Amino acid sequence: MQLVSAVCLLFAVVGAFACADAVEVITSLGKIRGATLKTRLGADYHAFRGIRYAQSPEGDLRFKNPKPYPAWEPKVYDATVDGPRCPQVTEASDVGDLSEDCLRLNVYSKDLKAKKPVVVYLHPGGFYSVSAQSKNFAGAENFMDRDIVLVTLNYRLGTLGFLAVGTADAPGNAGLKDQVEALRWIQKHISNFGGDPNSVTLFGYSAGSFSIGLHMLSPMSKGLFHRGIMMSASPLGQFDYETRQKRLSDRQADLLKCPKEPAADLVKCLKSKPMMDFVDTTAQMFDFNWSPILNWMPVIEGDFGQERFIVENPYKTIQSPNFQKVPLIIGITEYEFIGGANYLLNNETTRKWYNEDFEKYAPIGLMYERDTERSREVSRVLRSKYLGNTTLTQSDSLVPFGNLYSDGIIGFEYHRFLDMVSSLVPTYTYLFTYKGRYSHFKLNDEVFGAVHHDELLYLLYVPVITPLFKKTDPENVVIENLTRMWSEFAKKGDPNNATDEYLKNLKWPVYNNEKKPYLVIGKDLDVKEGGVFTERFQVWDELFPVPKFK
Repeated sequence: MQLVSAVCLLFAVVGAFACADAVEVITSLGKIRGATLKTRLGADYHAFRGIRYAQSPEGDLRFKNPKPYPAWEPKVYDATVDGPRCPQVTEASDVGDLSEDCLRLNVYSKDLKAKKPVVVYLHPGGFYSVSAQSKNFAGAENFMDRDIVLVTLNYRLGTLGFLAVGTADAPGNAGLKDQVEALRWIQKHISNFGGDPNSVTLFGYSAGSFSIGLHMLSPMSKGLFHRGIMMSASPLGQFDYETRQKRLSDRQADLLKCPKEPAADLVKCLKSKPMMDFVDTTAQMFDFNWSPILNWMPVIEGDFGQERFIVENPYKTIQSPNFQKVPLIIGITEYEFIGGANYLLNNETTRKWYNEDFEKYAPIGLMYERDTERSREVSRVLRSKYLGNTTLTQSDSLVPFGNLYSDGIIGFEYHRFLDMVSSLVPTYTYLFTYKGRYSHFKLNDEVFGAVHHDELLYLLYVPVITPLFKKTDPENVVIENLTRMWSEFAKKGDPNNATDEYLKNLKWPVYNNEKKPYLVIGKDLDVKEGGVFTERFQVWDELFPVPKFK
C-alpha cells in the first residue's frame, strides 16, 4: 500500500465543490486510486468507487455467468468516483449514467493496514432497480464512523440479470452470480484495503435480503461469508420456484419482436438488442401497475455444464445439511409496503379490479399460485381475514390493505425464514418502528411511520431522501444504535456490547420458538416477547404449510 501526494479532485456535491486527498493501494490486479473523504462525524476514510470486479456482460457474455475482470497493470485504476448504474428505469436526464459495464464495487476503509471486519451491502430494488452508488442510494458516511470495512456492489437487473429460458443459452440467476463473483473478488483482494477476508458479513435489504437467504442455500457461496443481516425479505414464502420464467421471456420476446421459441433463437435475438430496449420496456414487463413487485425471480437451474447458483428447491436445501449455517439478524419494519398499497388504492382502475375480481388480482399482487381452485380459496380467506370482505376505498382501506400487501410481499417471507432458520443458527430478530422526519412514504406530506427501506436512511447516507445528519439531529441516536449493533454483529456474531456507551443497556436475546423475543428499534431499544405480528402470520402458515422433502 502506498499513499500518494494530495490531489485536489474537483467534483460537485449538492452544487458545491470539495477537495479530496488521493490514496493508492496495490493489488495483484494492479494499483487502484481512491479518494479520502469525511464520515458523518468528521473522521477521514478512504473511498475506492467503481472498481470493476467482472467483465462487462455485453455481446456474447449477456445472460451468461460473469467472468472476472483481468489485471490492468501497469496502469493505475481510477476509483475516485462512482461507476454507472446497471440498466434500469430512470429519469431521462440520468440515462447517461446507465451502462451494462456496471459490474462494479466500492470499498470504504479507514485504515488500509488493518484487518477489520468486512460488511458487504447488497442493495434493494426488486431485482430490477437501484444501485450501490454513493451519490444516490448508498453513501458510506454513517457506517464509516464504525470500525469496519464496507463494500457495496452492483449486480445485473431485470431481464439482463434474470432471464431464464431453461437452457444453457440463459440458465438464469445471472445477477445473483454477479454477487458471488464480487464475493470472490473480496476474498482475494480485501486485505489490501484493511479488511479481513475471514470475517465477512452480508448486509442486504429487500431484494438484497432475499439474496442473502439464497447465499446461505447456494453451493456457489459456501465459504465466502460468515454472518448475515437480512432486512425485509427472504427466499422462503408462498411463491414457487420455476426452472424457467416463460411468462417473462415470452413477454420480452413480444416487446422486442423476437421469436419466443426455440430458446436459442430468442436469446440470440435478445443479445442483438441495445441496452435501452430493455430499459424502455421494463414497465410493460409487469402484469399490471408494477405488479407483481417481485417479477423477475431466481430459478432452479438445470445442469448445462455451468456453475449453478440454485440447484434445487430452497425449501429442500434448508431442510438438508447443505444449508450454510451462519449467525443471522433478520427483521422487518412496522408498516413495510403500506406505500405500495397506497399507490394501488389511489389508482381508480386498480382499486376497481381488486374490488370486482379479487380472486384474479390478489394472487398476482401477493405472489401465490394463479387460476386454480386452491388459489381462489386462498384469496377468499385473505380477503375475509384482512379486509372483512369490505369494499376497498382510498382512505378507509389503507391500513388493512396495507397490512395484507405488506405481509404478502415481505412479512410472511420474513416470518417463514425466521421460523425455519432460528433452530439451526443463532438468530436475532427485530421490528423497526422509528418514525423520523424522513421516510420512503409520506401521506399528505406527513411521515406515516416506519416503512420499507427506512432503516437504510440511518445505516447509509441516502442523498436522494435525506441530508447528511449531524450529531445534534434527532436521528443521531438511531444512527448510532443501528450502526453500532450491526458492526458489533459483524465483529463477533452478537449485536450486544455492555461496554459501549450507546448499547450498554441492550440485552438483545437470541430468538427461540418458546418466548419469541424480538427487539423493537425505535428511538429507544426495547426487547419484547411473543413474536412479530404472530396472529397475522398464522393465517399464512395455515394457508401455505412448509413443503416436505425426503
